[in-house]
Amino acid sequence: MTAESSVALITGAASGLGLELARALQHQYQLVLVDVNADGLRACSEEFASARCYQVDLADAGAVELLCERLKADLSRLELLINNAGITHRSLSRVTSREVLQKVMGVDYFAPVQLTQALLPLLEAGGGGRVVTIGSMAGWMPVIERAGYCAAKSALHQYFEVLRAELACTSSSIRILQVYPSFLDTPIENHALDGSGGIARHPRSMVGKMRSSTWMAQRIVSALADGRERLFPDRFTYFASVLYRIAPKLYQRLMQRKFSQS
Repeated sequence: MTAESSVALITGAASGLGLELARALQHQYQLVLVDVNADGLRACSEEFASARCYQVDLADAGAVELLCERLKADLSRLELLINNAGITHRSLSRVTSREVLQKVMGVDYFAPVQLTQALLPLLEAGGGGRVVTIGSMAGWMPVIERAGYCAAKSALHQYFEVLRAELACTSSSIRILQVYPSFLDTPIENHALDGSGGIARHPRSMVGKMRSSTWMAQRIVSALADGRERLFPDRFTYFASVLYRIAPKLYQRLMQRKFSQS
């Protein structure tokens, strides 16, 4: 990487939204791509010839720590950190094992926090870097069979809102964009866990319109350019969050009607 290159690190970069973000940003940034999928990363190394690729299981805190040490050794600064990697489950709360909850929380919450904490000095060195977190409407509102996922995304939202306030108190130039998608057509649902840690066999339920990763990536890039702090990408996501806040019982009834299984 040249001394003048702006650097963007994207987790979960080998497929879905992460891959589309890499494609959208490749002409503005030198890419640093992280994923657990070795085959996907090999394809990324062919598509993005100058990218640095790191295979890491973000559910493993020790592996994340080693990644952070490598990144601090390999990079002098970082302009953009996109915490995109995620995992979900489709299982009732009462039968979801502790191991599944820990894995979902590890990838969706602890890994973004660990990466961001470790890489803040590189973001400061970048002259005021940006941090993007890919949250979810599930971080604001309960969704049946997604208790662990909802908990992780809620924790993600709260942590980065507090971090934003704390950075402002120190006059830090680092800025945070929190993104709240609803239903995206990405591989995350194809690999959703069941309560015991296998692959969930029953299909996902959804409300609203299924959006593509390309559609979502374009809106994130635009939000970054506009300096936004929060992105509700469509009206459904925004108004669903408002409905839950002002009429939680009505939201619960509508959600139960849509998501409950017989």
